[in-house]
Amino acid sequence: MKDLARRFRENPLLKPADIRPSVDGMEVTCLLNPGVFKYNGRTWLLVRVAERPKQVPGRTSFPILNADGKLEVLEFNSDDPRLDLTDPRVISFDGKDYLTTLSHLRLLVSNDGVDFREPEHGVPLMGSGELETYGIEDCRVAKIDGTYCLTYTEVSSNGVGVGLRTTRDWKNFAHEGMIFPPHNKDCALFEEKIGGKYYALHRPSSPELGGNYIWLAESPDLIHWGRHRCLAQSREGYWDSARVGAGAAPIRTAEGWLEIYHGATKENRYCLGALLLDLEEPWRVIARSENPIMEPLAPYEQEGFFGHVIFTNGHLVDGDNLTLYYGAADSVICAAQMSIAGILASLPLTPTVTA
Repeated sequence: MKDLARRFRENPLLKPADIRPSVDGMEVTCLLNPGVFKYNGRTWLLVRVAERPKQVPGRTSFPILNADGKLEVLEFNSDDPRLDLTDPRVISFDGKDYLTTLSHLRLLVSNDGVDFREPEHGVPLMGSGELETYGIEDCRVAKIDGTYCLTYTEVSSNGVGVGLRTTRDWKNFAHEGMIFPPHNKDCALFEEKIGGKYYALHRPSSPELGGNYIWLAESPDLIHWGRHRCLAQSREGYWDSARVGAGAAPIRTAEGWLEIYHGATKENRYCLGALLLDLEEPWRVIARSENPIMEPLAPYEQEGFFGHVIFTNGHLVDGDNLTLYYGAADSVICAAQMSIAGILASLPLTPTVTA
């Protein structure tokens, strides 16, 4: 099956050089995986901005937030035998892991969905507290009954979990804390109740037994979650053989809830596919992509900080048109459009058996 995406000719829409560092002495190295929403008639992105100190030859430095929310920079000699720099995303020093960059979330706005800028009085959303000392990442935005619910990844030495913040005006935020404990991420909320309950997709991880799979949970209040069910596992020999994770909020269609999700191989090639879930019983998988609906084909998707990656957790729906905003090669922000009917038509008539 061919790639279904119609990429914006303006791609990449945003590059690291387009965003100012949050503080002096830092440099923006990557822009990743924005949450997307409409507010006051305009298109907004909540972009993950990854920063690090400007590097000095022979030295390796990286930032963390202390328990008081203050930025600290750790620095080591690059030839220190206790330092492991084999992964561009993670630094290991003397058996302890750190991230090479510190991420926060930055709001950008556009009148046409193509040209984005930071609002004049925009304030970055930073990590806070002991569960966010390594930053916050990959925010999904769901609008539920007039409230914008932000589910995002909280990272610290305690592990990786899912945090929740809510707002109605994008000026005042309520911090609800961690709603899914480590190790968990990729949390996408359904934007309406089903049978009187809230539902969320999430991804607990257990590589030693099980794997990185998409699960479903339900809640009476968006805070307390239970009745967990596994929806989709990775599939040996497929494009999603190593890991899978939810994208943005599932889309209601006449055929079922349509969820655009990412999958990766053990070689870390990230593509997008689709799940179709029953409208009344969303734990029932009706169909699943046999082949990717979008894969890293463009040069800006193949080459970057971490190449051959397409990752989305934000979209806009306008009738049959789905506009995806996505991170490419863990470096730049891009956009593409797809037909919802086209995605549905690409799905097999019967569900794929997971393994």
